Amino acid sequence: MGKPTGFLEYVRQTNPMRPPEERVNDWNEVYVLRDEQTCREQGARCMDCGVPFCHRGEMMQGGASGCPINNLIPEWNDLVYRGRWKDALNRLHHTNNLPEVTSRVCPAPCQAGCVRSINEPAVTIHDNERAIIDNGFAQGWVVAEPPEVRTDKTVAVIGSGPAGICCAQQLNRAGHHVTVYERADRIGGLMMYGIPNMKLDKKVMQRRVDLMAEEGIEFKTGVEVGKDISAVELKKQYDAVVLATGATKPRDLPVEGRDLNGVYFAMQFLHANTKSLLDSNLEDGNYISAKGKKVVVIGGGDTGTDCVGTSLRHGCESVTQLEIMPKPDADRNRVSNPWPQWPANLKTDYGQQEAIALQGRDPRNFSVMTTKFEGDAEGNLVAIHTVEVEWVDNGNGGRMPKAVAGTEKRTEADLVLLAMGFLGPEDVVAEQLGVERDVRSNYKADHEVYTTNVEKVFACGDSRRGQSLVVWAINEGRGCAREVDKFLMGDTVLP
Repeated sequence: MGKPTGFLEYVRQTNPMRPPEERVNDWNEVYVLRDEQTCREQGARCMDCGVPFCHRGEMMQGGASGCPINNLIPEWNDLVYRGRWKDALNRLHHTNNLPEVTSRVCPAPCQAGCVRSINEPAVTIHDNERAIIDNGFAQGWVVAEPPEVRTDKTVAVIGSGPAGICCAQQLNRAGHHVTVYERADRIGGLMMYGIPNMKLDKKVMQRRVDLMAEEGIEFKTGVEVGKDISAVELKKQYDAVVLATGATKPRDLPVEGRDLNGVYFAMQFLHANTKSLLDSNLEDGNYISAKGKKVVVIGGGDTGTDCVGTSLRHGCESVTQLEIMPKPDADRNRVSNPWPQWPANLKTDYGQQEAIALQGRDPRNFSVMTTKFEGDAEGNLVAIHTVEVEWVDNGNGGRMPKAVAGTEKRTEADLVLLAMGFLGPEDVVAEQLGVERDVRSNYKADHEVYTTNVEKVFACGDSRRGQSLVVWAINEGRGCAREVDKFLMGDTVLP
């Protein structure tokens, strides 16, 4: 504990955001770094608790609390305060393969578990992490670290999201020959094409991929396993196969008018936008444009926020966001939602902030259910019909939405984006290999074991646990690598 009185002396200061009116005119990252002195002071706010809750990830009441990858948070907070940046970087990399990603896009369940947050704002763990890794790259300390010794074992990893590439890097460090198969034209999965550039600059992602390639991982892009090469053939070629395909099957909205022109899944919108941005700075026109359109985003999570922010950058006429769940309270209810549970209060993210600044209103409407899409004679979307709902007992211990009579509404719309989450992995790979699925259609494999019912086939990440946080994907990728190494060698050197 570098400064015993630091938590009393310094108030919380997060990384500042660029003004909404400025940042909606470009695709650069929303946040900028604090100066070094502020970073050190924020590190001093860590109390080095006798029993820290920040670095041990647990699920509590349906939400994450603490870090699922067990980041050594009190250690590197202290090192930041002391200005020992290289030591802090080493401790950070000890548990995290992608700190430049988690420090940008993770919602920071570590801060939910921060003991300081019992009665005061949490330590800025998320921003301290970014300061460490960004400084490490700036100083040239982050370099490729290929293994000193190679085995004769080969592993195929299907999918290059956070679970896949973390698993691949760990197995490569153990000396195995690892090949990652990705059907898109760039490596990264949702980190590349699902998260827009203003939240995670793709140069940041590519920088890490290039380091992994230097370390000896072979990346094969534009190869869809199950189509371009059968999963069965892949299994024959390698000593082990890891399924890290993600939960890419989107939840649909089967209401009247779903097939109208102008209704898209959020990932169709976000993927095409980022690819066009990287390929041509949006000059090729190969994306779904929101320019001049009345946009409605259905879904209140991070993906919905990204759709709002992207639509504003296109120059939409208006953007509205619909959420079927009730509006959370402004402040945390410390009786029903106590520390260290994830705080379930209302949060206003960058996309909503931008909409408020440009439109003069919060784009979100809560407790609203879509009943149908209305189209014109040519099959184009012209409006969306909704009704307000109340949540009632469903008779089985749960709750269900019930339409409130007299609250029906018609809203003009040119573009609707469905951002309602994901249902599990796509079917083809599991069907070809004969991999069992669980009741939610995910690949059936136990956490911390990762073995499927098919010999030498493992599964991890969202494709195993369902849609989740990037830190859980890293947790699973690292854990799966450990089990694969044990399977291949009889023992493991991996953490």
